[in-house]
Amino acid sequence: MGQWGYERQHDALDVDGEAEAEQRDALEGARDWVDDHVDRWQPVLPELNPHIEGAVTRMQFLADHLRRAGEQALAEFGLRREEHEALHMLAGHGGRRDLTQLALDLGAAPSTLSERLDVLEKRGFVTRESAGGRTTAEGEQGERIELTDEGHATWLAAIEAAGEEERRLFGALDWHEQRLLAGLLRQIMLATETYDGTAGTDDQDWTYDQG
Repeated sequence: MGQWGYERQHDALDVDGEAEAEQRDALEGARDWVDDHVDRWQPVLPELNPHIEGAVTRMQFLADHLRRAGEQALAEFGLRREEHEALHMLAGHGGRRDLTQLALDLGAAPSTLSERLDVLEKRGFVTRESAGGRTTAEGEQGERIELTDEGHATWLAAIEAAGEEERRLFGALDWHEQRLLAGLLRQIMLATETYDGTAGTDDQDWTYDQG
Protein backbone atom coordinates (compact mmCIF):
# COMPACT_ATOMS: atom_id res chain seq x y z
CA MET A 1 0.00 0.00 0.00
CA GLY A 2 1.38 3.39 -0.92
CA GLN A 3 0.46 7.02 -0.34
CA TRP A 4 -2.55 6.64 -2.64
CA GLY A 5 -4.28 4.21 -0.29
CA TYR A 6 -4.73 1.32 -2.66
CA GLU A 7 -2.72 -1.38 -4.39
CA ARG A 8 -1.56 0.15 -7.64
CA GLN A 9 -2.33 -2.92 -9.70
CA HIS A 10 -1.65 -1.04 -12.90
CA ASP A 11 2.04 -0.86 -11.95
CA ALA A 12 2.25 -4.48 -12.98
CA LEU A 13 0.88 -3.48 -16.36
CA ASP A 14 3.74 -0.99 -16.82
CA VAL A 15 1.35 1.92 -17.10
CA ASP A 16 3.83 4.32 -15.51
CA GLY A 17 7.19 5.07 -17.03
CA GLU A 18 10.30 4.67 -14.90
CA ALA A 19 10.69 8.43 -14.40
CA GLU A 20 7.04 8.76 -13.43
CA ALA A 21 7.33 5.92 -10.93
CA GLU A 22 10.40 7.54 -9.36
CA GLN A 23 8.51 10.80 -9.02
CA ARG A 24 5.65 9.05 -7.23
CA ASP A 25 8.06 7.27 -4.91
CA ALA A 26 9.57 10.64 -4.01
CA LEU A 27 6.12 11.85 -2.92
CA GLU A 28 5.90 9.20 -0.22
CA GLY A 29 5.88 11.09 3.05
CA ALA A 30 5.36 14.48 1.37
CA ARG A 31 3.30 16.94 3.43
CA ASP A 32 1.13 19.95 2.68
CA TRP A 33 -0.33 22.67 4.93
CA VAL A 34 -3.38 20.49 5.61
CA ASP A 35 -1.17 17.97 7.41
CA ASP A 36 0.00 20.78 9.69
CA HIS A 37 -3.63 21.84 10.18
CA VAL A 38 -4.62 18.31 11.23
CA ASP A 39 -1.60 17.96 13.52
CA ARG A 40 -2.48 21.23 15.26
CA TRP A 41 -6.09 20.26 15.93
CA GLN A 42 -5.62 16.59 16.78
CA PRO A 43 -4.51 17.26 20.40
CA VAL A 44 -7.34 19.78 20.83
CA LEU A 45 -9.98 17.45 19.40
CA PRO A 46 -8.84 13.88 20.23
CA GLU A 47 -11.89 12.38 18.47
CA LEU A 48 -11.00 14.12 15.22
CA ASN A 49 -10.62 11.65 12.36
CA PRO A 50 -7.45 12.86 10.61
CA HIS A 51 -8.33 11.19 7.31
CA ILE A 52 -11.79 12.75 7.10
CA GLU A 53 -10.56 16.15 8.26
CA GLY A 54 -7.70 16.04 5.77
CA ALA A 55 -9.94 14.99 2.89
CA VAL A 56 -12.68 17.53 3.63
CA THR A 57 -10.25 20.41 4.10
CA ARG A 58 -8.45 19.60 0.86
CA MET A 59 -11.75 19.30 -1.06
CA GLN A 60 -12.91 22.65 0.30
CA PHE A 61 -9.64 24.33 -0.60
CA LEU A 62 -9.52 22.79 -4.09
CA ALA A 63 -13.15 23.71 -4.80
CA ASP A 64 -12.45 27.31 -3.78
CA HIS A 65 -9.20 27.37 -5.77
CA LEU A 66 -10.88 26.08 -8.94
CA ARG A 67 -13.78 28.51 -8.53
CA ARG A 68 -11.37 31.45 -8.28
CA ALA A 69 -9.33 30.18 -11.24
CA GLY A 70 -12.51 29.78 -13.26
CA GLU A 71 -13.70 33.30 -12.45
CA GLN A 72 -10.29 34.69 -13.38
CA ALA A 73 -10.49 32.87 -16.72
CA LEU A 74 -13.98 34.27 -17.34
CA ALA A 75 -12.76 37.77 -16.52
CA GLU A 76 -10.33 37.50 -19.43
CA PHE A 77 -13.40 37.33 -21.68
CA GLY A 78 -15.14 40.14 -19.83
CA LEU A 79 -17.72 37.77 -18.38
CA ARG A 80 -19.08 37.47 -14.88
CA ARG A 81 -19.91 33.98 -13.63
CA GLU A 82 -23.69 34.51 -13.79
CA GLU A 83 -23.41 35.75 -17.39
CA HIS A 84 -21.39 32.73 -18.41
CA GLU A 85 -23.91 30.47 -16.63
CA ALA A 86 -26.64 31.89 -18.85
CA LEU A 87 -24.59 31.17 -21.98
CA HIS A 88 -23.76 27.73 -20.59
CA MET A 89 -27.41 26.86 -19.99
CA LEU A 90 -28.40 28.06 -23.44
CA ALA A 91 -25.66 25.98 -25.04
CA GLY A 92 -26.85 22.95 -23.11
CA HIS A 93 -30.38 23.34 -24.49
CA GLY A 94 -29.52 23.58 -28.16
CA GLY A 95 -28.89 27.32 -28.07
CA ARG A 96 -32.53 28.31 -27.58
CA ARG A 97 -34.71 28.79 -24.50
CA ASP A 98 -37.61 31.01 -23.46
CA LEU A 99 -37.09 33.47 -20.61
CA THR A 100 -39.21 31.63 -18.07
CA GLN A 101 -37.50 28.29 -18.74
CA LEU A 102 -34.04 29.85 -18.59
CA ALA A 103 -34.88 31.62 -15.32
CA LEU A 104 -35.99 28.30 -13.81
CA ASP A 105 -32.84 26.59 -15.08
CA LEU A 106 -30.65 29.21 -13.42
CA GLY A 107 -32.74 29.68 -10.29
CA ALA A 108 -33.06 33.39 -11.01
CA ALA A 109 -35.99 35.78 -11.11
CA PRO A 110 -37.00 36.66 -14.70
CA SER A 111 -36.40 40.36 -14.02
CA THR A 112 -32.89 39.68 -12.72
CA LEU A 113 -32.11 37.37 -15.64
CA SER A 114 -33.43 39.99 -18.06
CA GLU A 115 -30.78 42.42 -16.81
CA ARG A 116 -28.03 39.86 -17.45
CA LEU A 117 -29.39 39.20 -20.91
CA ASP A 118 -29.34 42.93 -21.67
CA VAL A 119 -25.56 42.85 -21.22
CA LEU A 120 -25.14 39.71 -23.29
CA GLU A 121 -27.38 41.05 -26.04
CA LYS A 122 -25.38 44.28 -26.30
CA ARG A 123 -22.23 42.20 -26.80
CA GLY A 124 -23.88 40.17 -29.54
CA PHE A 125 -23.87 36.92 -27.58
CA VAL A 126 -27.66 36.41 -27.53
CA THR A 127 -30.72 37.61 -29.39
CA ARG A 128 -34.15 38.16 -27.82
CA GLU A 129 -37.51 38.00 -29.54
CA SER A 130 -41.08 37.80 -28.37
CA ALA A 131 -43.32 34.94 -29.42
CA GLY A 132 -44.63 37.15 -32.21
CA GLY A 133 -41.16 37.79 -33.56
CA ARG A 134 -40.88 41.36 -32.23
CA THR A 135 -37.75 42.24 -30.27
CA THR A 136 -38.75 43.25 -26.74
CA ALA A 137 -37.14 45.56 -24.25
CA GLU A 138 -38.83 43.97 -21.25
CA GLY A 139 -38.58 40.40 -19.98
CA GLU A 140 -41.87 38.88 -21.15
CA GLN A 141 -42.83 35.31 -20.39
CA GLY A 142 -43.04 34.44 -24.08
CA GLU A 143 -39.68 35.96 -24.86
CA ARG A 144 -37.34 33.64 -26.75
CA ILE A 145 -33.59 33.78 -26.03
CA GLU A 146 -31.18 32.45 -28.64
CA LEU A 147 -27.42 31.97 -28.45
CA THR A 148 -25.54 33.55 -31.35
CA ASP A 149 -22.51 32.04 -33.08
CA GLU A 150 -20.32 34.63 -31.36
CA GLY A 151 -21.90 33.82 -28.01
CA HIS A 152 -21.32 30.09 -28.53
CA ALA A 153 -17.68 30.66 -29.53
CA THR A 154 -17.06 32.86 -26.47
CA TRP A 155 -18.76 30.35 -24.16
CA LEU A 156 -16.62 27.51 -25.52
CA ALA A 157 -13.37 29.51 -25.33
CA ALA A 158 -14.13 30.45 -21.72
CA ILE A 159 -14.83 26.80 -20.88
CA GLU A 160 -11.47 25.80 -22.33
CA ALA A 161 -9.64 28.57 -20.44
CA ALA A 162 -11.31 27.65 -17.15
CA GLY A 163 -10.47 23.99 -17.69
CA GLU A 164 -6.73 24.60 -17.98
CA GLU A 165 -6.22 24.69 -14.21
CA GLU A 166 -8.40 21.59 -13.75
CA ARG A 167 -6.27 19.69 -16.25
CA ARG A 168 -3.06 20.93 -14.61
CA LEU A 169 -4.09 19.86 -11.12
CA PHE A 170 -5.54 16.50 -12.05
CA GLY A 171 -2.55 15.87 -14.29
CA ALA A 172 -0.75 15.03 -11.03
CA LEU A 173 -2.69 11.74 -11.19
CA ASP A 174 -2.53 9.12 -13.90
CA TRP A 175 -5.64 7.83 -15.65
CA HIS A 176 -6.19 5.02 -13.16
CA GLU A 177 -5.87 7.35 -10.17
CA GLN A 178 -8.26 9.85 -11.75
CA ARG A 179 -10.78 7.04 -12.27
CA LEU A 180 -10.32 5.84 -8.69
CA LEU A 181 -10.76 9.36 -7.29
CA ALA A 182 -13.91 9.91 -9.35
CA GLY A 183 -15.34 6.64 -8.07
CA LEU A 184 -14.58 7.43 -4.42
CA LEU A 185 -16.13 10.87 -4.70
CA ARG A 186 -19.17 9.32 -6.37
CA GLN A 187 -19.68 7.11 -3.32
CA ILE A 188 -19.60 10.17 -1.07
CA MET A 189 -21.94 12.09 -3.37
CA LEU A 190 -24.47 9.26 -3.32
CA ALA A 191 -24.49 9.46 0.48
CA THR A 192 -25.73 13.06 0.26
CA GLU A 193 -29.02 11.86 -1.26
CA THR A 194 -30.16 10.82 2.20
CA TYR A 195 -29.20 14.14 3.81
CA ASP A 196 -31.67 17.02 3.80
CA GLY A 197 -32.40 16.77 0.08
CA THR A 198 -29.20 18.56 -0.88
CA ALA A 199 -28.09 16.17 -3.62
CA GLY A 200 -27.45 17.83 -6.92
CA THR A 201 -27.19 21.39 -5.61
CA ASP A 202 -24.49 23.72 -6.95
CA ASP A 203 -22.46 26.65 -5.69
CA GLN A 204 -22.03 25.59 -2.07
CA ASP A 205 -20.34 28.16 0.18
CA TRP A 206 -17.20 26.35 1.27
CA THR A 207 -15.02 27.51 4.13
CA TYR A 208 -11.77 26.13 5.38
CA ASP A 209 -9.14 26.87 7.98
CA GLN A 210 -5.55 27.01 6.72
CA GLY A 211 -4.35 27.40 10.27
